Amino acid sequence: MSPRGWAVLTLAGLGVALVVAALVLIPWQRPPAPRAGWAALGVGLLVALALGLTPLGSRLVELAGRPFGGHWIAQAILGGLAVVLVADLVTLPFSAWRHSVLTRYGLATNGWGGWAVDLLKSYAVSAVIGAVALLGFYTVVRLAPRWWWAFGAAGAATLVALLSFVLPVLVEPVFNRFRPMEPSPLRSQLMELAERDGVPVRDVLVADASRRTRAVNAYVSGLGPTRRVVVYDNLLREATPAEVTAVVAHELGHARDRDVPVGTLTGALGAAAAVVALYLIGSWPPLLRLAGVDSVAQPRAFPLLLALVTVAGLVFAPVQALMSRRVEARADAHALALTGDPAAFESMQRRLSAVNLSDPDPPRWEYLYSASHPSTVERIAAARAYARKVGR
Repeated sequence: MSPRGWAVLTLAGLGVALVVAALVLIPWQRPPAPRAGWAALGVGLLVALALGLTPLGSRLVELAGRPFGGHWIAQAILGGLAVVLVADLVTLPFSAWRHSVLTRYGLATNGWGGWAVDLLKSYAVSAVIGAVALLGFYTVVRLAPRWWWAFGAAGAATLVALLSFVLPVLVEPVFNRFRPMEPSPLRSQLMELAERDGVPVRDVLVADASRRTRAVNAYVSGLGPTRRVVVYDNLLREATPAEVTAVVAHELGHARDRDVPVGTLTGALGAAAAVVALYLIGSWPPLLRLAGVDSVAQPRAFPLLLALVTVAGLVFAPVQALMSRRVEARADAHALALTGDPAAFESMQRRLSAVNLSDPDPPRWEYLYSASHPSTVERIAAARAYARKVGR
């Protein structure tokens, strides 16, 4: 071999050695919780496609309904829930992995027993809602075989609106206990803040989030009589009164701008559009042949519908994230204007990022694809821009 040949061979060997050394010795990994989320997303997609684009899913539905003579109700409810359960069980190890990471970093406080109980509660709530939706959907299909997509779209939109009303009073208490904030100067200040903002708030509720996490948070949920502003008990312990005020002012911004009704409206329209799209796309013969079914309206075709919904969710996730970031940025601006305290707003953002172990400046692709809020860096920049504007 000529010297040039040996040089090429040596360069290739050194290149391989360099890559191996870099992979083994350089700490490439970030904290694994986000990676667990992406891995679960990928595996969930693969499972949905495997069940929906092969006869495997339809056979699972048939198997679930067989003890009841293959009745369509049994296939619709038990078969549909069985498909969802299989997908959940496959991604369960990633959920456990995430919990172990959060425990290791001190963010999770509920232990494995509490995590398992919350997981079972989540499965139970999802099963109840899913059973109602599946029964309603396939009942409509049987009663209106030609126009089921129209009635189904109306039903999906109605279900989204109904859940916005009932989730705060029926589902949220399953996972947390709520109590009115105890009388204090802070409570009086928050109620005065809401009154000054023109937002009718009966009370500020405190959730016992500390039994499962050290994370600090607050949120607004519900419509009309079920609307509520909720703060984590951790927030009251970790943050200063000025920082708590900044957080609640942000939530009041959501209430004042009717973000929950707007979110409900867009969610209802999206659900209705999804049903119509499923009718049009799911009727494509090649897809039906892949799934081993004759019609998308059959209960046996539910895995195909689930696969299509999963793919659509991944495709439209960046659009949903963008809409959410715009709404959250508006609530931030409202909080700054309402409190006039950019220093407290900035310190609260720092605290949220530190306590919740969130990335203050995530990778751009991750931010654009899935971030529901502006990054910590962006929110701090907004606070400083406001401070310059008002001369503080």
